[in-house]
Amino acid sequence: MSTYTVAISGASGAPYAYRVLQTLIKGGHNIYLCISGDGLSILNDETELKLKGSETDIQFALEKHFGAQEGQITYYDENYMYATIASGSVKVDAMVVVPCSMKTLASIANGFASNLIERAADVMIKEKRKLILVPRETPLSAIHLRNMLTLAEVGCHIIPAMPAFYHHPKHISDMVDFIAGRVLDSMGVENDLSPRWGI
Repeated sequence: MSTYTVAISGASGAPYAYRVLQTLIKGGHNIYLCISGDGLSILNDETELKLKGSETDIQFALEKHFGAQEGQITYYDENYMYATIASGSVKVDAMVVVPCSMKTLASIANGFASNLIERAADVMIKEKRKLILVPRETPLSAIHLRNMLTLAEVGCHIIPAMPAFYHHPKHISDMVDFIAGRVLDSMGVENDLSPRWGI
């Protein structure tokens, strides 16, 4: 199975991250996970997942909640800069920041690696590995757009949280699955979360 880094920053859109995690774990993939402090608060507000305590406490709660195998999830605090994903010598197949706040986006775009999420993303860029960002903000300012262009120009995949409606979603979960499915597609992960156009 593949190994992926999933980062959750402090923007609304935690259900997208939840669904991506759920699908990766069900698929048997290994995950390095980092959640910012604000990301934890929003995850607690927007999903059924309530996390608190030490790194070990949070990792155990995640394994239990998602039914993950022992060791399938490795959780790191955002301030732990000695984590494996802070080094380019540790290979992962892709990294996704979902949702990606404008602060995190700006930091990544300008090489300002002040926490583990930003450093891990910086590593993906310098090693020329797949980095997917799911910005969640509206409206977008010229500054936001410039930062996205900067990142797109160095090869990052920008997948804004902009669900489509051609599949006639009937529930919020259908719209969440559309974005989560596109993220997983970009990561190279097989999924059937949302209907394909014309199929």
